[in-house]
Amino acid sequence: MNKVKTWVDENLQGDRVIWAVVFILSMISILVVYSSIGTLAFKRSVSPEKYLLTHTLHVFIGLAAMWLAHRVDYRYYSKLSRLALWISVPLLIYTFTNGTTVNDAARWINIPIINTSFQPSDFASLALIINLASMLSKRQQNIDDIRESLIPILFWCGMICGLIALTNMSTAVLLLLTCMLIMFIGRVPMRYLAMLLFVGVLFGALAFKFGMRGGTVINRVNDFIGYVQGTKELPFQAKHAHIAVATGGITGKGPGNSDQRNILPHPYSDFIYAIVIEEYGLIGGVVVLVLYLILLHRGMKAAYNSERAFAGLLSAGLSFDLVCQAMINMGVVVGLGPITGQPLPLISMGGTSMVFTGISLGIILSVSRGERDEVWQQQTEMKDKNTEMKAA
Repeated sequence: MNKVKTWVDENLQGDRVIWAVVFILSMISILVVYSSIGTLAFKRSVSPEKYLLTHTLHVFIGLAAMWLAHRVDYRYYSKLSRLALWISVPLLIYTFTNGTTVNDAARWINIPIINTSFQPSDFASLALIINLASMLSKRQQNIDDIRESLIPILFWCGMICGLIALTNMSTAVLLLLTCMLIMFIGRVPMRYLAMLLFVGVLFGALAFKFGMRGGTVINRVNDFIGYVQGTKELPFQAKHAHIAVATGGITGKGPGNSDQRNILPHPYSDFIYAIVIEEYGLIGGVVVLVLYLILLHRGMKAAYNSERAFAGLLSAGLSFDLVCQAMINMGVVVGLGPITGQPLPLISMGGTSMVFTGISLGIILSVSRGERDEVWQQQTEMKDKNTEMKAA
C-alpha cells in the first residue's frame, strides 16, 4: 500500500480530486460507448468489440496526454500558444475549404498517413484560451491601452472565433463566451467586453452568410422556439432523447438495456447523455452532472489559489470552457436548448476530443501542481526558520 501511495505521489501530482473525477468519467465513457455503438457497428459491418477497443485506446491516449501536460510547467504553454495560433489559422481555413464530413458536418481534416481525422477547432480553441490568458497577464499594468492590449485581443478572438464559426457555430459561440469570461476576470473594462461582443456578432454574421452551417443553425433555433411556443413538434433526435430520459426512471434500465440507442442518431457522441440516463436513470444523470460541477469547482479553486495572473486566468478559462460544453450537451438532451452537436467531454466517443480535453485538464493540473509546490516550499522554509530560531 505504501508503494502505491508513493507511486501516486510521484506520478499523479496536482489536484487529486480532478484525477479521481477524470478516472470515474473515463470508466463511465467506456461502459456507455460500448452500449451505444451496436447500430454503428452493424451499419459498417464491424464488430462492436472493435469500436470498444478503439475507444478504450482513445481514452488511454487522452489520459496519457493529460499526464504529459500536467508534468510540464504551465508557464511554458504561454510561449507555445502564439505559434499554435498561427498554425491554427491555415488549418481552420483548410477545414472550411477541404474539410472531411463526419456525422453530417465538415469539421475534420483527414490525416492520410495514420488514417484518422483531426478537428482543428479543438486545437484552435485551446491555443486561443492559453494565448488570451497570457496576453492579459502581461498587460495587467496597461490594460486600458487600446493599441497594446485591446487590438491584439480583439484581432485574435475575432479571427479564431470567426474561422471556427464557418464550420462549427456552437463551438465558436462557446469560445467567445469563454474569452469574455477570461477578460472579465482579467479586469478588462466593460466597454472592451462590449467591443469584443460586437466583433463576435460581426464575425458571426459573416459566418452565417458565407459558412456551411448558417442555415442549419437557423432551422434548429426555429425548431426549438416553435416547440417552446407549441407550434412545432420536436425534431427527431430531440424527441427520442426525451423518450430515453423519460423511460430511464430513477434507477434506469441497467447497463446495455437501452432501447433508444438503436433509434437515436449518434447515441455514442452528441446524445450519449440520453443513453446514460436511460440505462442508469436519474441517479446516473445527476452523478455525471455533479462530477462536471466538481471539475469546475476544482479548476476555479486552482485559479483562486494562484498568485500569478496567468495561472489563474488559464485555469479559469479552461475549466469554464470544458464544463460549459458539458452543460450545453446535457441541456440539449433534456430539452433546455436547441440541438448543437457538441460532444460530452470525457464521455463521448472521439479521438480528437479526448486528446485535447486531456491536454486542457493536464494544464489545469499543472497550475494546481505549481501552486501546491510553492505552498509546500513556503511551509518548508517557514519550518526551517522556526527550527533555526529555536536552536539559537
